[in-house]
Amino acid sequence: MGEAPTFILQDLQNGTTNGFQSKKGTFETATIIGDKRYVIGGTDGKTLSIKVQILNNCLGEWIDPFVLGTKPISSNGHSAVFLKDRVLILKKNAKPDDCIWFLEVDTQYVRQQRKNLGTEVVAWSKGVVGHAEKPIIVSGPSGVGKGTLISMLMKEFPSMFGFSVSHTTRAPRGTEKDGVHYHFTEKSVMEKDIEDGKFLEFASVHGNLYGTSVEAVEMVSDAGKRCILDIDVQGAKSVRASSLEAIFIFICPPSMEELEKRLRDRGTETEEQILKRLRNARDEIEQGKSSGIFDTILHNDKLEECYENLKKLLGLDGCVTPSPNSAAGEINLPIYHAVSTIDDKIVINSSGLQKESNNRIMLDVSSLKGGAPGRTRGLDFQVIDSFSDGNGNGPI
Repeated sequence: MGEAPTFILQDLQNGTTNGFQSKKGTFETATIIGDKRYVIGGTDGKTLSIKVQILNNCLGEWIDPFVLGTKPISSNGHSAVFLKDRVLILKKNAKPDDCIWFLEVDTQYVRQQRKNLGTEVVAWSKGVVGHAEKPIIVSGPSGVGKGTLISMLMKEFPSMFGFSVSHTTRAPRGTEKDGVHYHFTEKSVMEKDIEDGKFLEFASVHGNLYGTSVEAVEMVSDAGKRCILDIDVQGAKSVRASSLEAIFIFICPPSMEELEKRLRDRGTETEEQILKRLRNARDEIEQGKSSGIFDTILHNDKLEECYENLKKLLGLDGCVTPSPNSAAGEINLPIYHAVSTIDDKIVINSSGLQKESNNRIMLDVSSLKGGAPGRTRGLDFQVIDSFSDGNGNGPI
């Protein structure tokens, strides 16, 4: 059980949030959801991230939940708005890329993690304006030409696509740079992140872990690009079972005979390695065709024809010089603000202490997608000009 915050409990309606100043001088909010009161604010005492505690009103007990996702840094104040299965947090006096967060309390991801861990769970995710295009998962046996197809796509549309940087627990080699070739990490750290659901897929190779993190894919989307993942069938299966919405494409050879010819023509493997790759290829092709993992199967008989089919699948056929996707938008909230709700609209009013006090921001949360352990996208906003009360009394 955690130490209870010091404040006077009030009789609030379900979904209502109130703010209060604790004895320690930190600002906190209490949001009532069913028989639970979610107290959000202060720090966790270790990393200065926002703390979360739950009061079970029926039992009168305080609970320190298992907190997943990237935790927001504590601020000197925030507003909290309950939205069906999560709490929207609007931080005050925060940078544009740090002002909107979601605490998930009953999303599908949280329910699954609660079942897996057998304890109370909440999860943080950062709120991002606009949507990101679905990542592309490309799989296929060795020698099928998927790497060549991806290279062609990247060369023709360099501003539209990007690769996520994988994680590994092995040591860097030669001139390899952290964050460029791999995210190099400790095995214990990566195992903990895998346990917390922060990886889409992972594998153990010669005693080292390799994997694709949710954050690595989100960073590509944050840069306004569409992420491409070149992974094996088992990895694709893991991604399909995750919360990531993606397009799954399997590249199939015209025949096993042609695949064997391509592997031998490369001249990079021994006879034993070629035979092993062919055995693996048969299993992968069978899974690719029958597992239901993949949305589309492309046959790479003629490279140029297969590439054109890939572009058509991605809506790029006839596209000569596509404009790059814009990076995720940011909201510059007033430093001091008050919040009200109208259906799926959040109206943010400045307090009058700043020059922009004659403006309001309306935040639309009707099209939210994604969430922990990644981003919550789909936010839309508009700045509303000041208006009068209709009697010539100026802005209200």
